Amino acid sequence: MLLDFPFPSPPAAGETREVAPGMHWLRMPLPFALDHINLWLLEDERHGKPAWTIVDTGYGLDNVRALWEQILARLDAPVARIIVTHFHPDHVGLAQWLAEKHDAPVWMTAGEYLTAHAVFHESSGHGTQPMLRQFVRHGLDAERLGALEKRSNSYARGVPALPHTYTRVFDGDRVTIGGRLWQIRVGYGHSPEHASLYCAESGVLISGDMLLPKISTNISVFAVTPGADSLAQYLDSLDRYRELPAETLVLPSHGLPFVGIHNRVAAQHAHHEERLRVLEDACTEPRSAADLLATLFPRELDTHQVMFAMGEAIAHLNRLEYAGRLVRIEGADGVVRYQRKQ
Repeated sequence: MLLDFPFPSPPAAGETREVAPGMHWLRMPLPFALDHINLWLLEDERHGKPAWTIVDTGYGLDNVRALWEQILARLDAPVARIIVTHFHPDHVGLAQWLAEKHDAPVWMTAGEYLTAHAVFHESSGHGTQPMLRQFVRHGLDAERLGALEKRSNSYARGVPALPHTYTRVFDGDRVTIGGRLWQIRVGYGHSPEHASLYCAESGVLISGDMLLPKISTNISVFAVTPGADSLAQYLDSLDRYRELPAETLVLPSHGLPFVGIHNRVAAQHAHHEERLRVLEDACTEPRSAADLLATLFPRELDTHQVMFAMGEAIAHLNRLEYAGRLVRIEGADGVVRYQRKQ
């Protein structure tokens, strides 16, 4: 994978670093194995005066608020708006707190805004119990199901409150930020309507979680959409990045900013095809998603990781079924299994 990393290290906690004219990088901690998220401050204007746009907000923890306080105290202008790429807690967690603090509107796609509220309130097919029922159907054992149930609504721990109004953005929208035109590019598969931002003038893509430099973003099937072909949606979305110039500076939510977008898209396609082949080869006999966790993730998984791993295993198995490479078998025990065509 040939990528160039123009900034070999991240900014220190509570500090910012300019990565392109008018674009500033900050990093916040996360309470997971993936221990950080990159956030972005864009120089902007409001009512003809200098202002700032925030892109993504961090997880709702006291130490993250404290770091924001340090950064905001040094800003020389008010916050004009907050753009949230998607509903996951490390991105939307402090959006309402920042919006109230600065009387700034939150901008999101409808799919992300409404999903955030559904997950927060565990309604409309979202929540712990629908997830557990899905995982039972895909063969997860009682011990790991019990551990997941004890976590209850972990989403609300990272998202203390959500905005009750928002400015809706659409795929293809063009937004002027700091005198530069940014295009909203909506992607699928990782979340319902993930918004990335691309500035052709500056040659910069704020990719959110859609394209990361070293790890593969989680692609899951959720209980509310059990038949989703999430992996195909994600790969189709990635292919739209081939339209962008090879020299585009990609600002991801995790890892370091990089150049090499076409190589990274190709690497993601290769990675997922390799995972699909591994699963297909493992299904000479009927196997459930839970049976295949160790095949897809050959390492010890904590409870948080099991949740994502199950969603990802189901996504890959759905893709193989849609491609005609595996057959779904509905077991007498109620468990769904998959097998290679004979």
